[in-house]
Amino acid sequence: MAKTFKGIDVSQYQQNIDFKKVKASGVDFVIIRAGYGKYAHQKDPYFESHYKAAKAAGLKVGAYWYSYAATVVEAKAEAQTCINAIKGKTFEYPIYFDLEERSQFARGRAFCDSLVKTFCNALEHAGYWAGLYISRSPLQQYISASVAKRYALWVAEYGSRCNYGRTYGMWQYTSSGKVSGISGNVDMDICYVDYPAKIKAAGLNGFKKTISSTTKPSASSTKKTVTYTVKRGDTLSAIAQRYKTTVAKLVKDNGIKNANLIYVGQKIKIK
Repeated sequence: MAKTFKGIDVSQYQQNIDFKKVKASGVDFVIIRAGYGKYAHQKDPYFESHYKAAKAAGLKVGAYWYSYAATVVEAKAEAQTCINAIKGKTFEYPIYFDLEERSQFARGRAFCDSLVKTFCNALEHAGYWAGLYISRSPLQQYISASVAKRYALWVAEYGSRCNYGRTYGMWQYTSSGKVSGISGNVDMDICYVDYPAKIKAAGLNGFKKTISSTTKPSASSTKKTVTYTVKRGDTLSAIAQRYKTTVAKLVKDNGIKNANLIYVGQKIKIK
């Protein structure tokens, strides 16, 4: 059986957490609420201290942002507020858009899809691995399969199993878990994807991309061609910037017909 990872998620409603005890109890990761809504003052007041203490205890960390967006414009504003709240930090797990307001679901599937895409695309554009947190029933009713598949999916369904039939990366299975180091109840999660490995390899979430090279080229050595594999959220201009070249040169060297159309897994030669 593939390896799974044990996690919890916390917010200002869990205080005075002893993250060292949490780690010692066998928990691998924690998803921390960074905030909610579109205003800077809605950043979770415990986000900074939770982040610092969880990292110090050696836990892997992700974050989530609770949405109240009633329009696509508000979802974009929420994304920007979230980006401002998390910048300068590193996250081994995705940054999740938390969609659970009845008023949002009442507007139907196309509307919910548009909120998710707006928020997650803004996060991806800023260099983060974006995801969606949602309960199973609204997920099946109000999110298109293509959108659910496009981002890291974290499904909430309390009980002994998750009855969502499609692929998902993480399952929140209870809100009344008990973990050493936390007084009271805490949400418990199982993750089925090695996000830390994927995120670090892709150079997302504040991590620098690791270029695997056994020998460091000396200044006098001839420039080698680097082959770059396109990752989720990449743009040609971002790749050009990273490798100190130009979009025009990448287009020319790779015979790319449309600079705006690159796809995940595409190999791009950087000369």
